[in-house]
Amino acid sequence: MNILTEKFTTPYHAVPFSAIKNEDFLPAFKELIKQSEDEINGIVNNPEAPTFENVIEALAYSGDQLDVASSIFFNLNSAETSDEIQKIAQEVSPLLTEHSSKISQNEGLFNKIKKVFDEKEKYNLNEEQEMLLNETYKGFVRSGALLNEEDKEKLQKINMDLSLKSLQFGQNVLASTNAYFKHITHKEDLAGIPEAILDQYAEEAKERELEGWVVTLQYPSYIPFMTYAENRELRKEIALASGKKSFDGGEFDNQELIKELLQLKQQKAELLGYQNYADYVLEERMAKSPVKVIDFLNELLTKAKPYADKEIEELRSLAKADGIDELQGYDHAFYAEKLRKQKYDFNDEELKPYFPLDQVQDAVFGLAGKLFGLRFEERNDIPKYHEDVKVYEVFESAKDSPEEHFKALLYVDYFPRKGKRAGAWMTSYKNQYKKDGENSRPHISIVCNFSKPTKDTPSLLTFQEVTTLFHEFGHALHGMLAETQYPSLSGTSVKWDFVELPSQFLENFCYEPEFLKTFAKHYKTGEVLPDEKIEKIEQSKSFMEGYQTMRQLGFGLLDMNYHTKVGELEGESVKAFEDKYTKATTLYPINPETAMSPSFSHIFQGGYSAGYYSYKWAEVLDADAFQYFKENGIFNPETAAKYKVLLSSGGTKDPMELYKSFRGSEPKVESLLKRAFG
Repeated sequence: MNILTEKFTTPYHAVPFSAIKNEDFLPAFKELIKQSEDEINGIVNNPEAPTFENVIEALAYSGDQLDVASSIFFNLNSAETSDEIQKIAQEVSPLLTEHSSKISQNEGLFNKIKKVFDEKEKYNLNEEQEMLLNETYKGFVRSGALLNEEDKEKLQKINMDLSLKSLQFGQNVLASTNAYFKHITHKEDLAGIPEAILDQYAEEAKERELEGWVVTLQYPSYIPFMTYAENRELRKEIALASGKKSFDGGEFDNQELIKELLQLKQQKAELLGYQNYADYVLEERMAKSPVKVIDFLNELLTKAKPYADKEIEELRSLAKADGIDELQGYDHAFYAEKLRKQKYDFNDEELKPYFPLDQVQDAVFGLAGKLFGLRFEERNDIPKYHEDVKVYEVFESAKDSPEEHFKALLYVDYFPRKGKRAGAWMTSYKNQYKKDGENSRPHISIVCNFSKPTKDTPSLLTFQEVTTLFHEFGHALHGMLAETQYPSLSGTSVKWDFVELPSQFLENFCYEPEFLKTFAKHYKTGEVLPDEKIEKIEQSKSFMEGYQTMRQLGFGLLDMNYHTKVGELEGESVKAFEDKYTKATTLYPINPETAMSPSFSHIFQGGYSAGYYSYKWAEVLDADAFQYFKENGIFNPETAAKYKVLLSSGGTKDPMELYKSFRGSEPKVESLLKRAFG
């Protein structure tokens, strides 16, 4: 018996991590794919006339155990991977891609879906059912259901190649990141770096059985070094190593892989009748077209550029005083921190003692309680995949009643380790849905890379890390509060340029004094963060906003050009293409030895292909939504209740309609400009 193919007997049917062995995965996937195929065949061969229930609903609920096994496996591949898991991924990915293609290109199934779709007027469908029907039909058409047999086979091959190559891209980035470390033996080389960070570097050295200190390219190690290290040559060396990730011509180089991935996406788009991959993607987004996206990004560029130029000029003046004639990209974080300290008289290290991780987590849990009636309780008897992980039961209070009911399981995984990819993300092990009178609740996970506690100090967060935790928790709320009928429309299963609204929205609370005072307390003395520092945090919210905006716009424009102008890449290098399409947003001299594209996992491994603009798009939404909260009081229960409806609705409604029913109007770009630049 394979544990992955059975219903789990753990509390809430949670993943029994400790009982799962790596060798279980491949046979389980093969068995669950067969089970799913049997379910599909059952729908296709049903002798009864096709109906919404026996086709669309039956399909929506099919393959649920396969979905769970996939979530477990691919989440582990991101958060707790190993050579063995990565090898299994290379075998499993093509199987899943082939299975997915078989379903989407099953002619008998599509004919039944089309019949229900063509006759939808005769069904008395509610709004969510109609959305499910439309999305199912469209999904099949976009997956090649209307293609001839030869083209279906071509598409299947393209999808399989894309799956394997994007997996390889991510593995190369992780391997390239892990391959580098800087061993430092002279303490004077670490001048300027705060003691807490030095302790972290010393711990890293100890783990590698080395004397002294070790700096890696993992963000909690790399960012503080670039921010505080006075040794400019070392900053340059480590920045160069970071900029060469998967761009050094070695075994983990991604340059050719980028070209192959983009060619495959272009072929897929043309096969399905689209001019390019961006057209294919954006048909299913709020933005609708590449032209609208480019116009949106360029409008922001025009407005942000003068602010960015002014910011860089301030940094140049500071650097000149240190004898630096030409400011470089690797100087930015160092001089930005100097300027921030000069302007606002604080730095991240001064603030960190006020933000121990446990307090910040309590604060975000408390906020969810105040706004949405949620309560979190740690469970020690629910299995987890690593000792660092904690698991919480989430309960919701019934309105005007002391009664509570179970809402979700929440896993939190906060610290970096070798088998975990960089960055921060929210994911799920199981979506929420309703079936046979039961409301099956979601299992959600937040994964971050914060500094680990040392023997003397708890994990202390920079203010940016505080906002990161709130960001991922915003995504988690979207999943935990889900109240939909069908798993494919639940939680974060919304249009990509809408998905960042809940995460970015929650970050706004970190800058509100009345909320900050409730949790920003010194971990040793209990002293509340002083008013003048809170005021400076507020003022610093727009610090380097021009620079950050230009950086995000650069990523967005590069992404959009990669997915609309792939033909240009045939005759030039990835580096030349990147430089050309980020030039308008570049604020420092371009370094010929570095490129960010080969480690741009968001678009070459994640789901942001032709969609990176959505971060800025969602910023307009979140600035506008929070403006509404501020107009009515940030803890106003009526506003929170309306926002909760938006979160719980998932993908059941058109996102713009959902937003308008919350806000009363479409979002205004002016809300973002006002917040960013005053």
